[in-house]
Amino acid sequence: FFDVRVFHAPAPSNRRHTTIARMYNQHETLKKTAYNARVLQVEKAVFTPLVFSTTGGVGGVAERFYKRIAEKTALKTGQKYHETIGYIRKRLRFDLLKTTIIALRGNRGKPAATPNIRGMDLNLIPEG
Repeated sequence: FFDVRVFHAPAPSNRRHTTIARMYNQHETLKKTAYNARVLQVEKAVFTPLVFSTTGGVGGVAERFYKRIAEKTALKTGQKYHETIGYIRKRLRFDLLKTTIIALRGNRGKPAATPNIRGMDLNLIPEG
């Protein structure tokens, strides 16, 4: 299980932390405190807090999550690791942006179809 938190570093609630790294750490710790025990006991699973900043930064746990997913996807699909992690980062950024827009404006129209990643070539530059 994972849960996403996006924070704004210059916000007054974050001023007590001296560095951005401490902000990421604090927000990850708050998420773990709130959800980790329940996920472990009830769901018998692992909880991963994904923390991002409004300036485009990524927390340490989220970065490890990206790398692990990219590694497994690259092995499974036979794609290059750097192409796979680039695709995953872009896809998640656009999904977070889309979610934010829907939260602010509401949903307009039919949901888009989920792409079939198994047959997809993640290399954006054609080889030739």
